[in-house]
This record gives sequence, C-alpha cells and structure tokens, in this order.
Amino acid sequence: MVITCPHALGLAIPLVVAVSTALCARNGLLVRDRSAFERSRSLDAIVFDKTGTLTEGRFGVSDVIIAKGHEESEVLRLTASIESQSEHPIAASIVRDADERGIEYPAPDDFQAIPGKGAKGNIDGKSVKVVSPGYLSAKGISFDDKRIDDVAAQGKTVVYVIVNDEVVGAIALADVIREESREAIRVLREDLGIQVMMLTGDARAVANWVAQELQLDDFFAEVLPDQKADKIKEVQRRGLRVAMVGDGINDAPALVQADVGIAIGAGTDVAIESADIVLVRSDPRDVASLIQLARGTYAKMVQNLWWAAGYNVVAIPLAAGALSSLGILLSPALGAVLMSLSTVIVAINARMLRLQTAATAVAPRMSDRP
Repeated sequence: MVITCPHALGLAIPLVVAVSTALCARNGLLVRDRSAFERSRSLDAIVFDKTGTLTEGRFGVSDVIIAKGHEESEVLRLTASIESQSEHPIAASIVRDADERGIEYPAPDDFQAIPGKGAKGNIDGKSVKVVSPGYLSAKGISFDDKRIDDVAAQGKTVVYVIVNDEVVGAIALADVIREESREAIRVLREDLGIQVMMLTGDARAVANWVAQELQLDDFFAEVLPDQKADKIKEVQRRGLRVAMVGDGINDAPALVQADVGIAIGAGTDVAIESADIVLVRSDPRDVASLIQLARGTYAKMVQNLWWAAGYNVVAIPLAAGALSSLGILLSPALGAVLMSLSTVIVAINARMLRLQTAATAVAPRMSDRP
C-alpha cells in the first residue's frame, strides 16, 4: 500500500496534455479539436492553398530582363518614375520594388495613361513608356529574348520599357512567394518526412513555377472552388493521412474533408470555423512546429506511461517480498520515498516537453519578433 503509486499513472497523460496545451497557445496555435492535434503526429502529406498561404497574394517583381547596353538600375528608375503616377496593382508592385532597392526616381513630365496598354511620360528629356505586350504587337515592335519566353511560360505578367522608341528591357511580375514558406517546406520534407503539395485555382504554368520554386512533391492547378474537397479525397485515396492548410471561404470544404484542417489566422471566418487548428500568426512555419509539438507530446505520454506502469510492476512485488529470499526487501520508508519520486519524475518529464519544443521550434515566438 505504501509503495503503490497510482498518482503517477493518473498524472502521466493529464500533465503532458496541460503542458502541450500551454505550449500551443504560447506558440500561436489555437487547437479547436484536441483529437485533430493528436492526429497531426501521424500525417503523411500536407496540402497548402497557394494564394495567401504559400504566397503573399500580391504582385512582386520576379525578373528584370535588360537589353544589351543598358543598366538594370536605370531601367528600374525610369519604370518606377512612370508607374509612380499610376494606381494599377502592377504599377504599385514595381514602385515598391524600386523603393526596397533604394532606387530614387523623379516625377515624370507630361504623364499620360495609354488606355488598356500602359502609361508614358518624359524623364530627363527622354520619352519613356511602360507598356503591355499588346502595345508592342499593335505597333509592330519586337523584342526577341529567350528569357521573355521563359517567364511567359511560367505564367508571369510581363511589361516592357521603351525609351525613345527603343525597347530597353522588360519586367516580369508574379505572386510573391513568402520566405517563410521555403523554410516551412524544407523542414516538413527533409526533417519530418512529410509530402508537401499545393492546391490552386491558378493556371498550370503559374502553379508549376511555384511548385518548382518551393520543390513541392505534387500540385493541383486550375481547381475550381467546388473541386477542392475532391482533390483532398484523391490524396486520401493514395493511402495518405492528409492535412489541408487554407485561408479562404473556398477552402472550407477541403478543410473539413482533410484528416486535419488547418486555417491561417488572417483568413476568413468561414475557414477558421471549418478548421481543427488555427495558425494565429499566419506563418506557414507554424505547421511544422505543430507537427513537431504533436509528435513530442505523444512521445512524452508514452514515456510517462511506461515509467508509471513499469515502476508499479517492479516495485510492488519487491515490497511484497518476492525477492526476500535473496535478501531484497523494500522498507516502508524507502517505499514512501520511491512513491513520491515516481510522481516527481512523471511531472518533470512532462515539463521537459517545454525545453524540447524550444529547441526544435521552426518559427520564432511572438515575443522574439521585432
């Protein structure tokens, strides 16, 4: 009676659950379904929505193609000068890129919009136009460069820069891939051994470019909103346990269909309500942190159960005199000490999950961010 320690057995799981719940909250993981959190440890594949999840959902300059005899910084300066007077999303993206590079640009003289084709103006006495491919076709202007064909094949948007009726370069724009996505996918694939896939309604060329940039295992392109859940079923039919990560209303059916539905915190209310787990920080790296925490939690539960059960299996017979013939008999005083020690060990092991999580964290905590 003295040496029996039911406390350790009763605390083995609840202590780990309490610690892991606190860690989830601290690391920006809102667990709405505890069973889904536990299933996260055994995932085989994760399907990410593209826009707003793997990418920022806005245009960004991806390539600057310069004709011979011209400098990239000068072409960007002239382009940003013209586009600074436009409210078009493409224009805003080019200006933002110039600002990030620290390029200064003057306001153009005689700025004029070219309806449906671009804009023009005078800069430092030069006539500068930033136009679409349609403008070149209409004017019979050619700019032969294999790099243009390459970026066009990737589904990127291309604008041309003309100075004094000479094409001096082209700028390609695409949905900006989040830097956090690259690290998240690397950890998921290389460290955790999970297949990473992408689901998008964008054209196949665009999806293929993003998949190559991020080194995804598979992707689904040109998927209509009502087809997303079917794609999750398709992956499940491969015998894989699947998580879906999304942020939009159209992602809700897929989030429900997946074995684990994960919503981006900055997403729509419908997506959040449909998900099992919400990434409060909207950081894709938190998906990897979630799986690491789920696996660590399960490991601690198993360790505590083995210790609590094993201790009683060994200690009770010894205290009852099973080996008294060999001179081995545990006194009540020593039994009381060991009983207390067993409970303490279970509690300390559960707390060790906190240190393990800090050592393997992929994304920084909110308090660590600037």
